[in-house]
Amino acid sequence: MTVYGVWVINKAGGLIFQRNYGAGIAQLSSNEYLVMAGTLHGVHAITSRIAPVPKSSGVQIIEAESFKMTIHMTLTGIKFVLISSVDMANAESILQKIYEAYADAVMKNPFYTLEMPINASGFDVRMNAIVAAAGP
Repeated sequence: MTVYGVWVINKAGGLIFQRNYGAGIAQLSSNEYLVMAGTLHGVHAITSRIAPVPKSSGVQIIEAESFKMTIHMTLTGIKFVLISSVDMANAESILQKIYEAYADAVMKNPFYTLEMPINASGFDVRMNAIVAAAGP
């Protein structure tokens, strides 16, 4: 059970936070991460529209052979994406902890501007603790 990375995507599809934590994920350029976040945002919007159930929240898990992406969308439209190993069973609870850290360390910061990149050291510290507690 390994956490490879975490993304936070704003409601317009822009990547406002991205960190790699595991050695198993490829290192990409910042432009590639921005393109992937925008693409994931679009896919999420499309899946929420084409779902047969009204008011669907869209795609929540994307699973591949070697990793899993778990997506948590807040009521305000912010998406938290956890990239982990396939055997990660508690991804939703980890995303909830990340959301709580975001609310405490970022949204309560009077100098943070909404929809802008997150550069809060308190958030980084809490993220590192959450990922470390998630396991190797």
